[in-house]
Amino acid sequence: MALENICVYLGSNSGRQPVYVEEAAAFGRELASRGLGLVYGGARAGTMGVLADAVLAAGGRVIGVIPESLVQKEMAHAGLTEQHIVGSMHERKTMMVERADGFVALPGGAGTFEEIFETWTWAQLGMHKKPCGLLNIAGFYDKLAEFLDHARDEAFMRPEHRAMLMVESDPGKLLDRFAHYTAPTVSKWITRGEQ
Repeated sequence: MALENICVYLGSNSGRQPVYVEEAAAFGRELASRGLGLVYGGARAGTMGVLADAVLAAGGRVIGVIPESLVQKEMAHAGLTEQHIVGSMHERKTMMVERADGFVALPGGAGTFEEIFETWTWAQLGMHKKPCGLLNIAGFYDKLAEFLDHARDEAFMRPEHRAMLMVESDPGKLLDRFAHYTAPTVSKWITRGEQ
């Protein structure tokens, strides 16, 4: 699959440990070194700003998408390649999905989780065939990955669909997996006879 832009969901806070900021910057440099553009939420706050600044400093391109209501709260980034101000969160998420060829969640809070889960759900439903993944910085997503495996083991999702949400601690490995990704063709629904 040809990748041009990667959408990244991440925190408008910086987190407790310095490693979150350090690895957000490293991921930005990795994107730029591969010629991949960044699509993200358009803010300069938290690790969102760190990631965007790292991509820009490495000569990469950054597309921000931010709702009017969050321009002041999240401090819209003024130095992006493109900054789109939209009317709602729904418009923000839709534009980000349309502009990206893959989706990665770095550590973050409820908004980060909601965004990657929605995008992954759309992939399971066949609404797009783009890769989704978690960049598991400092083991941040260990317990979530364990819980998702439990949901698979309890037959609330197919193994093929659990595998669609890739989990890697190394940004290069995650992006390499994205480059070779093929979406499964199996139906989302599990019938009684398959359990």
